[in-house]
Amino acid sequence: MSEEKLFSPLTVGSIQVQNRIAMAPLTRNRARAEDDAPYEIHAEYYGQRASAGLLITEASQISPQGKGYAWTPGIYSESQIEGWKKVTDAVHAKGGKIVIQLWHVGRISHPVLQPGGVDPVGPSAIAAASKTFDGEQFVDTPKPRALEADELPGIVADYRKAAANAIAAGFDGVEVHAANGYLIDQFLRDSSNKREDAYGGSIENRTRFLKEVMDAVTAEIGADKVGIRLSPFSAANDVSDSDPMALFGHVVDLLNSYGLAYLHLVEGQTGGPRELEEGLSLEALYARFDGVKMGNNGYDRKLAVDAVESGAVDMVAFGKLFISNPDLVERLEKDATLNEWDQSTFYGGSEKGYTDYPTLSEEKAA
Repeated sequence: MSEEKLFSPLTVGSIQVQNRIAMAPLTRNRARAEDDAPYEIHAEYYGQRASAGLLITEASQISPQGKGYAWTPGIYSESQIEGWKKVTDAVHAKGGKIVIQLWHVGRISHPVLQPGGVDPVGPSAIAAASKTFDGEQFVDTPKPRALEADELPGIVADYRKAAANAIAAGFDGVEVHAANGYLIDQFLRDSSNKREDAYGGSIENRTRFLKEVMDAVTAEIGADKVGIRLSPFSAANDVSDSDPMALFGHVVDLLNSYGLAYLHLVEGQTGGPRELEEGLSLEALYARFDGVKMGNNGYDRKLAVDAVESGAVDMVAFGKLFISNPDLVERLEKDATLNEWDQSTFYGGSEKGYTDYPTLSEEKAA
């Protein structure tokens, strides 16, 4: 067995994990169309990957309003809770640990995906130069309706209820999705938040919505079962900030006060280059956080081993490599050949490109 620290156990909040490899949240657009619920195919998919130290599910909307793409799962209805129970049971039966990523897309949606065909919502009425998938094609995201301040407590309550539903569904915890230009990130950034009330303007005001969400979720299920994902320097879904180091330094300081299970950072551009502009520093942000630090974006075996050995991060989340390698942990530990992924099957469909990638043992038996 490998002696590299990447493959050693770790305590993540209240969660004991068998190695320091996480499966990153990966939208796969395979939820049941009639009720956005996961079903047996999801149980098989996640169960196949249960050797990861921590599985983080695909982003799952906290409410019908929070939906931004066709066939993405939710965690707000009884049928969704029941569907996720199949998943958590399958993962736990194989000794794995799993958390669900809680999601509200904000302006990254379209009226055809919203209840009653209404406009998506955001902190301000500013359209994103982005696209979403409506079930037939990729479409431009329209100008959202700016949320009224008195609507925000209801959305915070949706996060709280989603966290409670997650525990009812058997999850070991939740990850709050505050990255990649979705609703919480939209409130944080001064490119997408032009509000003039208590939720806009200063950094303290722009982080108010995040604080209220974290207050609610941690109060509901305990901070030791809550992680969070940020993408401080990513322009995903058309967000930016005039002073990201000041903004996200404040954000990490705020998060550090909760005693969270972990901080999950997208390092660089989401799904793109890891390099940062001068003056931007992931190390400086990680240094402000006392808990488990999870790195994500473009990691290979060597980069992951080195990052954990050096203490730069405590865990590494792998995305696309987990799509095509259900036994990624074993393959990394043995430094074995990796399956190549088929990008044409990433989004939508059924078993093909989802549950049919072979493991090492299956390859040897073939």
